[in-house]
Amino acid sequence: MLIRLYAENPSERDLARVTAALDDDGIVVYPTDSVYAFGCSIRSPRAIERMRRIKGKRETTFSVVFRDLAQAAEYCRVDNAAFRVLKRNLPGPFTFILPVSSRMPDKAFERRRTIGVRIPDNAIPRAIVEALGAPLLTTSVHDDDETEYMTDPGLIEERCGADVALVVDGGPGSVVPTTVVDLTGDEPVVLREGAGELR
Repeated sequence: MLIRLYAENPSERDLARVTAALDDDGIVVYPTDSVYAFGCSIRSPRAIERMRRIKGKRETTFSVVFRDLAQAAEYCRVDNAAFRVLKRNLPGPFTFILPVSSRMPDKAFERRRTIGVRIPDNAIPRAIVEALGAPLLTTSVHDDDETEYMTDPGLIEERCGADVALVVDGGPGSVVPTTVVDLTGDEPVVLREGAGELR
């Protein structure tokens, strides 16, 4: 199923359909400020397990989409230096690696001690998280051979529709992924150059 949402003014009725699917242990595909992504509620162990199967059991690139910095700080440890970097760059096309806190459900990251934090500069995913009342565990949507990112929501629905509850059409996606920055050390370390320029 394809649901059209507009970043400027997402329909509350359609947002409710998306969050109902997520609350029902569903996986959705949604736009970000970089590439399209799979997402599920971090409160849903069943959906997390299904997303692992879709992406492959050894998937290690799950990140978490938060509504804002205050919500992110509930699930990861943010010192003053890291907070300043986050404040300067988010919302934006970044994935920041931070130490996980005890509030993160065990099923979401198993024994990992860090998480990738996303606060996209796109109102759609932030509105979904706000309406859901929980962050989204997330990972990028690739084509069949995992070499390219899929950008057309209609094509994504054709290819992935059997595996997900719905696809949110937010217009054409980008092929440029996020910039990944490790904030677990003394200084920020760029692990992957992407759409964001670190400030």
